[in-house]
Amino acid sequence: MSKPSASSTLYRLIEAGQLAHQALLVPLVERGLEPGDDAVLFVLSAKHGATEAQLVEELGLSRAAVDIRLVRLAERDLISRRAIGPDLAPGIALTERGERIRSLLAENWTELENALLGELKKKKRAWLGETLGRFVELLRL
Repeated sequence: MSKPSASSTLYRLIEAGQLAHQALLVPLVERGLEPGDDAVLFVLSAKHGATEAQLVEELGLSRAAVDIRLVRLAERDLISRRAIGPDLAPGIALTERGERIRSLLAENWTELENALLGELKKKKRAWLGETLGRFVELLRL
């Protein structure tokens, strides 16, 4: 068995992942947000609002952890409590400001992904995504 090396593929994947994660944190920190707050914004945008129970399930966090995030996001005028869905259930939705910031975060994500994968053709990008997906599933076992 070979010893871990800075030139190994696994080392490079870890290094790239850590640096990409740091780059994605910059726009969060600049806006007074914390890691994971972006996930709340993305879920609320995709679902056009959600109940607290839906957020707990979707994010895989405890109710207390979600509550802490919601308080912080509400204080920054990124979310508001309102009726959502066809049955007008009590829930949370993005404010205009929240949608603008979510959009900026999504643009940053896209720019970073294009910078990292821009030289790959569509088929190679798909292959890499599928391969990394299988890698993640193997590690979850």
